[in-house]
Amino acid sequence: MKQANLLWIDLEMTGLDPNEDRIMEVGVIATDLDLKEVARYSGVVKVPHKLAEARMVGGFWDKNALARAALLEQNLTEGKSGRTIEKELIKFLDDNFDNSQPIYLAGNSIHQDQKFIEREWPQFNARLHYRQLDVSAWKIIFEHLGIKFSKPEKHRAMADIEGSIAELKSYLKKVKK
Repeated sequence: MKQANLLWIDLEMTGLDPNEDRIMEVGVIATDLDLKEVARYSGVVKVPHKLAEARMVGGFWDKNALARAALLEQNLTEGKSGRTIEKELIKFLDDNFDNSQPIYLAGNSIHQDQKFIEREWPQFNARLHYRQLDVSAWKIIFEHLGIKFSKPEKHRAMADIEGSIAELKSYLKKVKK
């Protein structure tokens, strides 16, 4: 029985410009609406190394040099084409989601990830609902109330999406009191 309702996703990209940058790594966790894990998937997208090196300079990546170095090294030693990753993601949807139900993207600032998904994986994107569960919206409200969640910012796809789920669980505990 296909039990997933939420598709938690985090992407690591060469930068934040969906027109110039490319997806390098994807982490996905499918959960039910109680945030119980159903399945997970991770993939590495092979990006032309010169493009990755050129785009991962300055600003954000200079402040996160360890993550940048790990992603660049990973890009040299492993990875699949974007089309292959897209096909694997579609199979992940087929295996874990009921096609008659909407598939909601979830994560932190998920709208930014979806810009890359729209451009690089259009067939996968076509399967996703327009509604999203964005943990960043919860963060704004809870920080206004003086409640902060310290999520480790590893800037690696799977670790970041695990952190996003933990963050939402933390906020929901506050609401349920």
